Amino acid sequence: MTGMITGLSLIVVIGAQNAFVLRQGIRRAHVGAVVAICAVSDLALILAGVAGIGAIIDRAGWLIDVVTWLGVAFLVWYGISSIRRAFRPEHLDAAGRTAATLRAVILQVLALTWLNPHVYLDTVVLLGSIAQTHGDDRWWFGAGASVGSIVWFSSLGFGATRLAPLLARPRAWQVLDLVIGLVMFVIAASLVW
Repeated sequence: MTGMITGLSLIVVIGAQNAFVLRQGIRRAHVGAVVAICAVSDLALILAGVAGIGAIIDRAGWLIDVVTWLGVAFLVWYGISSIRRAFRPEHLDAAGRTAATLRAVILQVLALTWLNPHVYLDTVVLLGSIAQTHGDDRWWFGAGASVGSIVWFSSLGFGATRLAPLLARPRAWQVLDLVIGLVMFVIAASLVW
C-alpha cells in the first residue's frame, strides 16, 4: 500500500506524459497502445529503481544533463505544437478518427516517457531510494508502485472518454491545447532552472 500511494503521488501530476494520455483518451485514438506503453515503461523504471539503478544514475550527472536537455527540447516542441493546435480549433470526432497514425502516436508517447528527465529522477532515483529503505520488502513496495501506475494510466486513458461531451466544442479543445502548451513550457523552464 505504501508503494502504491508513493508511486501515485509521483505520477498523478498533469505533465507532458499525462496530458498526452488524457488527449488520446478523449479522442479515443490508440488509447490501449498509449496506456500499455506508459504502464510498461513505468514498470521497467520502477523495477530499475527498486533494483538499485537509481544510485548509479545519481552518480552519472552527465547522463541526467543529456536527458534533461533532450527533454527540454522535446517539451518546447510539444508546447509549440499544442499552442499551434489551439489556433486551429477542432472538435471531438464522434467516430474517433484522428490524423495521427499508430506509429506517430507510439513514437510520441515513447519520447514523452523516455526523454522526460523527471521520469528518471522521480521513478528511478526517488522511488528507488524510498524502496531501498524497506529492505527485503522493497520488492513489495515496488509491486505496490507498479499497481498504482497501471491503475493510474488505465483510469486516465480509458476514463477520459467521460470528458468527450465537454470537448465536442472547438473552444474546449482550444483551452485544453493552450493549457497543455503552457504546462509544457513551464516544465521545460523548470528543467532549465
